[in-house]
Amino acid sequence: MKKLLMASAAALSLGSYAMAQEVNVGIILGFTGPIESLTPGMAASAELALAEVNAAGGVAGNMLMPVRADSTCIDSAAATAAATRLIDSDNVVAIMGADCSGVTTAIASNVAVPKGVVMISPSATSPALSTIEDNDLFFRTSPSDARQGQVLADVLMSKDIMNVAVTYTNNDYGKGLSDSFIAAFEAAGGTVTINAAHEDGKGDYSAEVGALAAAGGDILVVLGYADQGGVGIIRTAIDTGAFDRFALGDGMFAQSLIDAIGDDLNGTIGTVPWAEGAGADAFVAYANANGVDPDGSFRRESYDAAALIALAMAAGGATDRATVAANVLAVANAPGEQILPGELAKGLEILAAGGEIDYVGATNVELIGPGEAAGTYREYEVVDGEYTTVMMR
Repeated sequence: MKKLLMASAAALSLGSYAMAQEVNVGIILGFTGPIESLTPGMAASAELALAEVNAAGGVAGNMLMPVRADSTCIDSAAATAAATRLIDSDNVVAIMGADCSGVTTAIASNVAVPKGVVMISPSATSPALSTIEDNDLFFRTSPSDARQGQVLADVLMSKDIMNVAVTYTNNDYGKGLSDSFIAAFEAAGGTVTINAAHEDGKGDYSAEVGALAAAGGDILVVLGYADQGGVGIIRTAIDTGAFDRFALGDGMFAQSLIDAIGDDLNGTIGTVPWAEGAGADAFVAYANANGVDPDGSFRRESYDAAALIALAMAAGGATDRATVAANVLAVANAPGEQILPGELAKGLEILAAGGEIDYVGATNVELIGPGEAAGTYREYEVVDGEYTTVMMR
């Protein structure tokens, strides 16, 4: 990142960019709240893409400046207020975010869509977002939980786990993923002994774990957040002996969870949106070369979301909100020259010459239907205190 920021500053100092304007791009993530350990890496990845564009001269001579805001992940009123400030006061051209599904829905419905601002979320995965009234302004680079539920059910079935208890964080994300998982699991012949919501922010989860234990199950499926209720549920389950095996959704994938639970988390299985192939490898190499840790939840998706915003502007040759909206799908999908992480300058050159690009990015970007990402998932297991890949699904 240091190298790119220096390159961006150098570009601004050149005569041809002496009159460059700054265009603000919003980055709204839960810098406080139940996924606060994930969001710094997500923001850094998005800002890496913007810095890469600036190092190549920006868009139409304009430098793209990230402006951060806190979604809190869980407080829709606070998230809406933060997004309003980004849109009205900071005049952002588009928003990379939000993160959690509930606040993302609130921002889109209350502020972004009415004001004509594109949102590209790297991590809001609720199936309900597929049907919101968005005027073609909402996109996401992570796949819907309608798919993740099926994938997680497939993982359990592949291990002959047929009897589970389920707990989910009591919000749009948790409920959507729980519904999707249970429908797929039961359709495949599995049995769910209990499906119980839990609230985030509590100091004591003994009552919730007691109910889960009473219902029984071979494994406890936890569809929550690594820095909030999810970790509390697991810690209490282990301390009381209620469960010693866990299956997790993507909101639980974080180093902080391993740090908090320790060796008792070994054997835990789960799913998280991920990618492999040339684009994923290119992101790892490019991020490492520029001081950004590439290994974490939704970092690839965040880079891709910010890159799509920049490339959409470049495709239209302007840095206004309508231009972003009109060109996201065009740069995200074929036809066109394929563009990987670290190749944004190449993409900008092709677009400036009137050509077409197919942004592959870090996650093999392909936007389908109403701005949905097709996506792939990493099946993982915790072994010796580390997340290890079982396979890609």
